[in-house]
Amino acid sequence: MPKRILTAEATATLLGIVAILLWCTVVGVSRRLTEQLGSLTAVSCIYLIAGAVGSTLALVLRGGAGRLVRMPKRYLFGCGSLFALYGLFLYLALGLATGRQQVLEVGIINYLWPALTLVLSIPILGMRARAWLAPAMALVVGGIVLAMAQGGEFSWQGFLANLRMSWVPYVLALGASVAWGLYSNLSRRWAGQAEGEAVPFFLLAAGAVLALVRLTRYEEAQWSWDVVPPLAYMSLGPTLLAYIFWDYAMRKGRMVLVTSLGYACPILSTFVTGFYLGVGVGPALWTGAAMVVAGAMLSNFSIVEPPKARRV
Repeated sequence: MPKRILTAEATATLLGIVAILLWCTVVGVSRRLTEQLGSLTAVSCIYLIAGAVGSTLALVLRGGAGRLVRMPKRYLFGCGSLFALYGLFLYLALGLATGRQQVLEVGIINYLWPALTLVLSIPILGMRARAWLAPAMALVVGGIVLAMAQGGEFSWQGFLANLRMSWVPYVLALGASVAWGLYSNLSRRWAGQAEGEAVPFFLLAAGAVLALVRLTRYEEAQWSWDVVPPLAYMSLGPTLLAYIFWDYAMRKGRMVLVTSLGYACPILSTFVTGFYLGVGVGPALWTGAAMVVAGAMLSNFSIVEPPKARRV
């Protein structure tokens, strides 16, 4: 028997890191899609295509349907509902945001999900927090705000004015972050030892919900062959593969490590978007990146996993 190079835990952890890298390409690649199709039209199509392709593959694979049926029901229905709520809350928040600054502010609130995932792991998974967890999270959030506001679109005065004028997008963005933090923790608690894959079906359900919401809002969609390559990439890469990899990492990998690395997602996304769109990278982004890296390292060592939470 050949010796395994990577343990199951290491493989799951590596796949979680790949998911983060795939998510970092979303903003740059999806820009043309949202401009031509509208945000809700684009995301509902992406989720439906990803869900249809993934569900078909899961059902035709040997034993795929049987393993799905045998998965814990509270994982299928509980985590499936949280998955759909995350997509619904996030894209409603972006759709209701007025102006570029409010979109940026909603995005910053959405990127609280790694911090919320770590915090929620304490009551849900029995993790233990060390004293420097709060300073680490403050350092990360400060770095994200600094990096994402490098173009000067963000200001605290503008944030408070937007909050007083329209608070619903901020509540929805925070709800999305909480939903994803709950999903990441509960998928490990409810299905950590289970075999099978339910994420494609979660995507299909979330796509159906988003499509129904899309019917209630008018969006002018301009379809052309130009949208096919980015639509295919977004459906199969940052959506289908990334969500499957993330779910697997949360259930069977080094959850704290992968979640801490998730802090780098907005920073890497800004770098990738700048390169993709030919936008220069300023000193604020480099400073923010350094703060996020330092905060992520501290966060990784701020949460102690009990032995039962570590699976090989």
